[in-house]
Amino acid sequence: MPKKVKHRKWHKGRSKGIETRGTELIFGSFGLKALETKWITSRQIEAARRAIIRYLKKGGKLWIRIFPDKPITKKGVEVPMGGGKGSVSHYVFPVKPGRIIFELEGIKEEIAKEAFRIANDKLPIKTKFIKR
Repeated sequence: MPKKVKHRKWHKGRSKGIETRGTELIFGSFGLKALETKWITSRQIEAARRAIIRYLKKGGKLWIRIFPDKPITKKGVEVPMGGGKGSVSHYVFPVKPGRIIFELEGIKEEIAKEAFRIANDKLPIKTKFIKR
């Protein structure tokens, strides 16, 4: 009798555990730290970046600590089976808990907190505000 095997997403890879790299503040005094595992798309990163920049107006310096370098492919609509792998549709960054996503320097703590709160609304994960 065959063993029961739970359904697995073999080809998409599994993101388990906590982050070991990029967990400390390096550039700025304030940071936005991920608390969940998820793929963050380049569009979501850009939306969060724009929200922070808009809120800061002219002050402060922002560092983006993640880069979407994982290509995600998709086959066209109504394409029959076979015919190989689809073309690249977008890029993502697989984030794990503990990873610093953004860092800020040169502004007051309250302003940084609010900027990161607005950016958090643009991201698909729970995040935490941290300071040096």
